[in-house]
This record gives sequence, C-alpha cells and structure tokens, in this order.
Amino acid sequence: MSFESLGLAPALLRALAEQGYTTPTPIQSAAIPLALEGHDLMAGAQTGTGKTAAFALPLLQMLGAGGEPTQRNQTRRPRALVLTPTRELAAQVHDNVRAYGKYLHVKSCAVFGGVGMGGQIQTLRRGLDLIVATPGRLIDHMQRRNVDLSAVDLLVLDEADRMLDMGFLPALKQILGALPKQRQTLLFSATFVPEIKQLAAQFMRSPRELQMAAPNAVAAGVSHRVHPVDADKKRDLLLHVLAADSRRQTLVFSRTKHGSDKLCHHLEQHGFRAAAIHGNKSQGQRTRTLADFKNGKLTVLVATDIAARGLDINHLPAVVNYDLPMVAQDYVHRIGRTGRAGAEGLALSLVSREEAGLLRDIQKLLKQEVAIETIEGFEPTWSLHMDRASAPAQRRPGPRNSNPRGARQGWGNRERSSSEQTPRPAKHAHARRPHAAQGEAAHTAARPGTGKQRRNRNDRQWAKPR
Repeated sequence: MSFESLGLAPALLRALAEQGYTTPTPIQSAAIPLALEGHDLMAGAQTGTGKTAAFALPLLQMLGAGGEPTQRNQTRRPRALVLTPTRELAAQVHDNVRAYGKYLHVKSCAVFGGVGMGGQIQTLRRGLDLIVATPGRLIDHMQRRNVDLSAVDLLVLDEADRMLDMGFLPALKQILGALPKQRQTLLFSATFVPEIKQLAAQFMRSPRELQMAAPNAVAAGVSHRVHPVDADKKRDLLLHVLAADSRRQTLVFSRTKHGSDKLCHHLEQHGFRAAAIHGNKSQGQRTRTLADFKNGKLTVLVATDIAARGLDINHLPAVVNYDLPMVAQDYVHRIGRTGRAGAEGLALSLVSREEAGLLRDIQKLLKQEVAIETIEGFEPTWSLHMDRASAPAQRRPGPRNSNPRGARQGWGNRERSSSEQTPRPAKHAHARRPHAAQGEAAHTAARPGTGKQRRNRNDRQWAKPR
C-alpha cells in the first residue's frame, strides 16, 4: 500500500515524497481513510508508529479543500484544533503540520505556555486555520477573548491518556464545551484507560475504534534489561554503562527535577556532554536542549517524565531508567522514545532494593520476562526476586514523612512499647500544666501534706522530692 492509495491530495503526496515517506504505517493506513470519510475515531497504537501523520494528513486535506472563502475585512477563524499534553509535543506536532502542508495554503500556529503571550496574540488575531495547543495556555487565551473557537469543526486529542494523567480533564471539558457540538473528533493515544472511554462517550459521536497493538504493548525491536544495584552505587553504575559506548546517545530518566539536575552535574564532572530537561527549565532552555540533543551536540539527556511524550529523536539507540517510574504505564511511554519506526532499541533499568516492587508491576504490565543481569563490580547486597509470592516485603520509594501517623522514623516495623503508646496531652497557647488542669485540690487530697512536688521525666508522674 502507498500513500497514493489512501486518497491524499497531490500537494500532500509531494511533501511526503520530499521527506522520504513512501509507505504508510499500519496506523496511518487504517486511520486516514476513516478520518477522510468524516468518522469520529479512537485510535490506539504504540509510540513511534506515526500517529502524528495519521491525523495531520487528513486534517490538512480537509482544511485545504473545504471552507468558505473569507472577506477581505473578515478575520479567518480556526477550523481545526489539536490538543497535546506538553509543550514539546505541541511544538513537534506543529513542525510536522508545517512540513506536511508546505504546499497547501493552510495557516497554523502553536500555542503553549512558558513563553510570552504577545506573539501568540498577534498571530491569533491575524487569523488562521489550525491551532496546536496545550490546554492550559489555550484557556488563558479563551479567557482573554484572544481566540474564537466557534468555527472549529475538526478536533484532535493527541496523547489523551497523558492529558488525563496530568490532570487536564477539567480543562478538556471546559475547552470541549466551548466548541460546536457538530464536529469531527479524532482521539489518539498510546494506551486506553477507562477514563478515556468515558470522555469519548461524552464528547464523541459513534466513534470508530482502532487498536493496532495489544494495550500497553511495546515495540518488538526494544530489548529490556535490568541491572540490580545498591542505591548508593547507582550513579557509578550509570557512569559504567555510559562509558561502555561514550558516543552513543542516551536518554536517562530520573524521577525528580532536583535529582535530574544533580545527576546531570555528576555526569558533566566525569566528562559527558549532558544536559537536563524538566518542568523547572524555561521553555527557551528546554527548546535549546532538545535541539542540541537532536543535533548530536549532547550525548546524554537527563529528563523527568515530561520528556516521555513528544520526543521524536531519529535512531535513539538507548533509554536508561535511572529511577523506575511510580506508575507502570509510564515505563511504556519512556521506552517508546527508542525502537521507533521499526528500529532496534535498548531499555536499561537500574533497580535498587526499594524499587523491586515497581519492577514487578512493570513486568506484570508487559506480560513478558525481563532479562536481569548483574554487572561485575556492582553486585548488590540483596537478591532480586521477581516472584511476588516469594519476595520479601518491600517498601515503595516515597517521601520521608509518608510514615503512618505515630510511627517513628528509622524504627522499621518495631512495635511501640506501652510508654510510647501513652498519648501526649494536647498543648494549647494558654493551657495550664496537667496538675493545674486537674485541680490543685485533687492533688492535695490524694497526697495530703506532701508539700511542693516535682515532675519525673521518665514516667510523667508527680513524685515527692527526694
């Protein structure tokens, strides 16, 4: 099958040929005809299988062929809206739209946070056909009446599951409520969760469903490998893994922003060309860092899960999970950055004792065995048991103050003694001491003639002075 057989316009075929695309991927072959026929669509496929072109190509064809011409003094209102969860994905989708539609008279813009609104306002007021936006910044423009969405008849929700994970459901409902009810909606996602189906039932009209792979499936060309290690030796093991092929570009995932910065600084001290990307970086910094990594100026990119969606890096050979994700589904999205478009990739995970439970959750989700390999010189002082039944109880990594109320930090599961279980009296700003609250008369009656008494710090009782 070729793109010509999908009924695409010559202008789109010309742009695709210039970029070297001749054969559509399975998701493109299945989704493009349905979209061109006007159906609502729910499509699920692995990352790196060409989902962006699967909705961008029919979108551009319908925008280029339809629509009434506007008068000279009339501002062109957007007819298509693409919503993405992250700034990086919005920028990438917009770049692809411009590349595919270079021979069409379709005006588009990207709208996302982290940059000033002035330039976006000017572009929106000049009029355009298509907007690629993140929900938060789009709502900012809606509240300031910078954009009119009343003419939108084509809507795309890209990476819908990630938008729900990031808490965008209220924002999505607000945006969808401002759109015309008579529209075509295309929903694309790497995974399907019940919340997505509920959203589809509420805002879509008899959608066609496409599932190109098993739910939460990963690319067949990706090899999974686990290196168990003690937590205090993780950084040294990462250096050892990266030094095995210092020219290989590697994407390293860390759980926290602060941890990403520390790890990046450690790599730079040991001679690696590394940079970090996370939510605390400005949009300009994030854009420059991604460009440097794609251009080969950087060999290591340390990122939080913000980069797990929307990074389209050609021939990225390896992804390293320095910290395992807290949610097993995020592992699928992380390693989706490698092994794209049928290429081979490597997914390495450095697993400490505290993360053994997270690894079992990932293996259960993948429904396949994960190779476990101990590196000489970094042998852990513990044994990794993948069988949950035989594995010792493991605590999930979390904040230090996550202990149950009343538990003492560092005491493990030791039962509290009777003295520890004694509740402490509540302290109030103007409360009297316990003996005063009970009344001086009661103490005097209980111990007549005792005179002045003092408090024993050990048992909290009142005793006679020695």
